[in-house]
Amino acid sequence: MKRWALGCASAALVLAATLSGATAGTIKVGAIFAVTGPASFLGGPEARSAEMVVEKINKAGGINGDTIELIVKDSAGSSEKAVSFAKQLIEEDKVVAIIGPSTSGESMAVKKVAEDGKTVLISCAAAEVIVNPVAGYVFKTPQKDSFAAQMIFEEMQRLKIDTIAIASGNDGFGKAGKEQLEKMAPAFGIKVVASETYDSKATDLSALVAKLKADASIQAVINWSVVPAQAIIAKNMRQAGWQAPLFQSHGFGNIEYAKAAGAAAEGIIFPCGRLLVVDTLPASHPQKALLSQYKNEYEAKYKEDASAFGGYAFDAINMVAAAIKQGGNDRAKVRDAVEGLKNFAGVGGIFTFSPQDHNGLTIDSFAMLTVKDGKFILYQKQ
Repeated sequence: MKRWALGCASAALVLAATLSGATAGTIKVGAIFAVTGPASFLGGPEARSAEMVVEKINKAGGINGDTIELIVKDSAGSSEKAVSFAKQLIEEDKVVAIIGPSTSGESMAVKKVAEDGKTVLISCAAAEVIVNPVAGYVFKTPQKDSFAAQMIFEEMQRLKIDTIAIASGNDGFGKAGKEQLEKMAPAFGIKVVASETYDSKATDLSALVAKLKADASIQAVINWSVVPAQAIIAKNMRQAGWQAPLFQSHGFGNIEYAKAAGAAAEGIIFPCGRLLVVDTLPASHPQKALLSQYKNEYEAKYKEDASAFGGYAFDAINMVAAAIKQGGNDRAKVRDAVEGLKNFAGVGGIFTFSPQDHNGLTIDSFAMLTVKDGKFILYQKQ
């Protein structure tokens, strides 16, 4: 468990706020991330991104003269820990809002705690069920599962692929994605002839691959997970000499997965936000400036590639900051301010929340990407 009190301990910052005529106070914001453990590739960049934003806000004088104190809890990917930390943040630390958790399973477990505690939760996990049905205090920044599935199926239609297999992790994200894919496939004229679930901690999926490859009718595979198995299934498919197209979910949005898969990653197709290909966007694109700023600041500070996952937290903490500017240190007013955000430019897209929509993104928040020469590039339709 770690606790960052960014800027709060700096007497110079407090003095500067006081001299400027502001009455210096502290507004606490909670964060629950899997900083360590098997989901640290999610939680690590998320914690670092949130820390970077809060540090920048406080150095600029805070919000309305108040310093933001970011209290980060490391859940290590455990739903039980996430629930315990959420209760602690709400009841003991008296935070005005919580960003995170990192995973869908944790977010679903914490959802009721946030609702009962009447405290905004902006999840950094992707499963659509986090905000569908809508809960008054719960929002999320990653794009919808159903949008990702739609984009994959539309591309399959164009490629005249109509018979597929699904492989998914047995975690919350994998289960939610599997349900979306199976539900939506018929509307696109696509038949799912095999749908296999694997242990998210698996280190070898060759047996699963052999089982799928044995069905000659399968034209392509969709893998849906946010675990290292994304690289493993690609390697196992190519090692088996199976060249069927491999589609991945938006959970593939970290270049480390492509690096881990090596040559086997070439040609993987997946939907994702545009952060990963920001350098290829035209200067006129409405997200270009913000994406470039986040990528450059993060990579300069932490000496590692920016990922879509860190971007989810970047958006969440900036939403909370915007809501605090309007609602102050009042949970109900902050909730109303978040729900009222319109045309809010973020890493994940342009957000417009409403009482009916607590994700706030359209399908245009996604682009189709692929891997070429070990790098992510915009997918060019063949």
